[in-house]
Amino acid sequence: MERKRVGIVIFNDIEVLDFCGPFEVLSVARLDEARRRDQPSPFEVLLVAQNAAAVTTTGGMKVLPHATFDGCPPLDILVVPGGWGTRAEMKNERMLAFVKARAAQVETLTSVCTGSLILGNAGLLDGLRATTHWRSLGLMQELFPRVAVDTQSQVVEHGRVLTSAGISAGIDMALRLVARHCGEPVARATARHMEYPYPESNARRVPAPPL
Repeated sequence: MERKRVGIVIFNDIEVLDFCGPFEVLSVARLDEARRRDQPSPFEVLLVAQNAAAVTTTGGMKVLPHATFDGCPPLDILVVPGGWGTRAEMKNERMLAFVKARAAQVETLTSVCTGSLILGNAGLLDGLRATTHWRSLGLMQELFPRVAVDTQSQVVEHGRVLTSAGISAGIDMALRLVARHCGEPVARATARHMEYPYPESNARRVPAPPL
């Protein structure tokens, strides 16, 4: 298969596992497990930030991006993670402009946790079914009345748009990406390599309170 280029957006106060979970899944995937050490992943994964400065995560980890908004190459897949920083980023015009522009170009648009709030503020979830971290489901419903908020699913797929529940759900979402582009056997082998249980059920692991 043709290698897919994935851009994962990063920003200050991002949740570590929100972006590291998908990065791990997509970077360790292999089409042929028997040749794992000899073959690259079918995904090229880039961390993309507004500028080249180090991003400081919620827990204090400092991360350098591979590319900036202005210098980012063409992408096939865009991942927008979440974290407390989304409260500022969903109002950041540079962020919204980048996400909107790339959303029009990519095959698959995704979010993890409250990254969906950025997609929602960019108007990219209108008319779609979507989800977010359980603590922010009510906020999503309040802010984006044209979005059908899903409170039951770990990952919501609506056409080419995938949104996922909180933090660790980004791993499940990324495994869905692997299954979409490489087939379920490759996704299952990826989960096994990570010693992560393949998500047989799409029900939320942490039940959401009533809206």
